[in-house]
Amino acid sequence: MEIILKQDVENLGFKDDTVTVKNGFGRNFLIPQGLAILATTSAKKVLAETLKQRAFKEEKLISDANVIADAIKELEIKITAKTGDGSKLFGSVSNADVAEALAAAGQVVDKKFIKVEGGTIKRLGKYNTSIRLHRAVIVELQIEIIAEAK
Repeated sequence: MEIILKQDVENLGFKDDTVTVKNGFGRNFLIPQGLAILATTSAKKVLAETLKQRAFKEEKLISDANVIADAIKELEIKITAKTGDGSKLFGSVSNADVAEALAAAGQVVDKKFIKVEGGTIKRLGKYNTSIRLHRAVIVELQIEIIAEAK
């Protein structure tokens, strides 16, 4: 089944992408949830016209995202966390904590656009994260988890 996505869908595609999915996934989940529409010939023509009009705006969004990406690359993010014996953390550090640290540094990014290597961090050290600012702009950022002073 060929569908056109109306929103970004994790592990499937971005808004306005035409993708092929299994019939049940499209019919029972994507279309009823309002995440996609059936890719008929008329829907494809409307999508092509919409994409043509959006091309200029897209260039500006990408350039703005690149400016933010350059600013984020310059940051050194250090997150303090409580530790137990050795380097184990009490709890964990997730993408929400990284989003808070970025906001404190002046760059507001929604936590759903941040992926922490391994999902959650449970030990001290340096870790890589990827931040998606636009479908064409993804920034790799290294964060460091340090022990909170006792």
